Amino acid sequence: MLLVLFKRIFGGKHDTSADTPDIRVTPEEMVERIRGGEASRDAFIEAYQPYIAKVTSRFCKRYIDPARSDEFSVALAAFDEAIGQFSSQAGKSFLGFAETVIRRRLIDYVRKESRHLGTVPYSAFDQDDEEDATTVNPIETNEAMNRYALTQEADARRLEIGEYDERLKEYALSFAELPDISPKHADSREMLIAISRRLANDPALYDQLETKQKLPIKELCELTGVSRKTIERNRKYIIALTILHNGDFPYLQQYIKPAEPTGRELPAAEGVRA
Repeated sequence: MLLVLFKRIFGGKHDTSADTPDIRVTPEEMVERIRGGEASRDAFIEAYQPYIAKVTSRFCKRYIDPARSDEFSVALAAFDEAIGQFSSQAGKSFLGFAETVIRRRLIDYVRKESRHLGTVPYSAFDQDDEEDATTVNPIETNEAMNRYALTQEADARRLEIGEYDERLKEYALSFAELPDISPKHADSREMLIAISRRLANDPALYDQLETKQKLPIKELCELTGVSRKTIERNRKYIIALTILHNGDFPYLQQYIKPAEPTGRELPAAEGVRA
């Protein structure tokens, strides 16, 4: 079975030594060979279709038929996209990276479908049912479609939280602990949101955070004028907010949108209350 699989991946034209492929070849190595023209991209994707279907089914929380599912087509294209975007220098496995890309594209698909459902006009449902000799009620039908759209949006939000939680794990954080580390006072939260926004918008400092997985505390103190003690005490919360600012999380980002400008600077560190 492995021999057949690797022959598919390597393609039909190869020298005699390739007839007995090395079963230790990893997906990461295969991606490099594909880019170098030494292996078949289509064969690699075909070989991993069961994996793609599994990821899609897990995302949709139901069985996915590859032959009939639009979601599977989206996931298939995302897997192909992952081959082109993968970087071995990022320290992540190809399959882990591919799953992230698949989930993001499926989330985009769900959002697109939700927006489409929300724009269906009442008149589109105003028609007679010849078989039952009745008229379809456009109001009831539209309400049903709206309920479905809300369900789809809730699913997208839940999946977005899952994606965000995965990003937080890279910093030894979790979505579940955010309520415990969030300041209780609104003014404190607003100040920390402002600090995290400064960090997210500073390419050099954000790169430090991503590369070292540590908050650049000294630089943040100089940038914001907030005391080191305050920033250290709220380190986890600032990191979580910064990731949220720079991530693809439109639903969650609604909760940290900047307020209307008031002309006020960041509050003094001494005024911060946990």
